[in-house]
Amino acid sequence: MKSDLKLFSPTHVVILVLVPLIAAALARWCRGGQHAARVIPYSLATLLAAIELAWYVYVVRVQGFHFPDGLPLELCDVTLWLTVYAAYSLRPWAFEIVYFTGLAGSGMALITPDLWAPFWTYPILSFFFAHGLTVTTILTLLWGKLAAPNRGSLWRVVIAVNAYAAVIGVFDAIFKTNYMYLRQKPQGASILNYFGPWPVYLIGGELLALALFWLLWLPYRRADRGQPRLSAFPPHR
Repeated sequence: MKSDLKLFSPTHVVILVLVPLIAAALARWCRGGQHAARVIPYSLATLLAAIELAWYVYVVRVQGFHFPDGLPLELCDVTLWLTVYAAYSLRPWAFEIVYFTGLAGSGMALITPDLWAPFWTYPILSFFFAHGLTVTTILTLLWGKLAAPNRGSLWRVVIAVNAYAAVIGVFDAIFKTNYMYLRQKPQGASILNYFGPWPVYLIGGELLALALFWLLWLPYRRADRGQPRLSAFPPHR
């Protein structure tokens, strides 16, 4: 079933605007005191985990479990759970991964969503809540001065993402799945549609990811940040 949400329609634009606005408000609250800086990341992480777990329950109840389909192997799935971990722990390695993959990957998913059902249905609302809250959490940690990318993080994340894509590519080839859209482009609106047929669009997607990662790295290219900025509280041990 095709979604009735038009790309950059008023509803879509409102969603895109609300994500950074909410993050900015929460980040300002985080900077207001140690208690808020502790509670807000924990609350965002808990809510994000609850939304994703509820989605898993919904899928199993409605569709059942049919291996190898429906596994949380998409990059956005991994990013979501790493965002939960980063918000709970403020681990530098976790935040530097989600900073790039979350803002570039989940952010792109919000801008050009691959939707398959009417907007006011649980699957699509869950899609926007999960991706939107992932980006909101990352921006809250960043703007709230709780974490920032480390020096050298750009290339570490590029290597990690490509290594993960290689593993998923093998999985797709063996089980004939299409995780990370490595075997086929999305059915709905996607920037990959402008990059030609398979496998040419994979090269275009790689170059786009590098460009987005590079833009995200620019504000931190000259800063030596061996540890994220922990202005409120230290990470768990």
